[in-house]
Amino acid sequence: MRRKPVPPAPDSLDRLWNAHAAVPLIPGSEDDCCGRVAERLDVTPDEGRDWLVFCQSLGLAREVSRGFERVRDDWQQEELKDAFVERVFGAREVLDALGDEPRSTGDVFEAFEPTVPRWERHRDPDGWESRWQTRVERLLDWAVLFGVAERNDDGYVAVEPNESE
Repeated sequence: MRRKPVPPAPDSLDRLWNAHAAVPLIPGSEDDCCGRVAERLDVTPDEGRDWLVFCQSLGLAREVSRGFERVRDDWQQEELKDAFVERVFGAREVLDALGDEPRSTGDVFEAFEPTVPRWERHRDPDGWESRWQTRVERLLDWAVLFGVAERNDDGYVAVEPNESE
């Protein structure tokens, strides 16, 4: 399953590890876990929920019958990159829009736009485009953080698989 929440990408993976550490080892309710993450990262409860679901997408947390629990601590960057590409909605499509030549966020969004679900467009006809442009920007920034894309003055480019290892 691919999940949509994508929090703003931080400057380093330390913030992701802080979110991961906030998820309890002994399962806690969704509200409790979101509150813990929000408190640890000093964000709103809704933003804490986005971080929790993002951690779940990356395999750093899992939902069990009693709530959410933290998953192991020994993840490698390659595993995170693979989980990001495979389990975060839009990551694969954003990376597919990149190539050897730098592309602006607007160019990537234009290539990505056909994948925005129709119901999202109908749910918010006046705001969906802005919301999804922000999502594409966040996906690009996470791609850079995970080493599958690079950003330069002209835009974003894909990183060849052997370069990111």
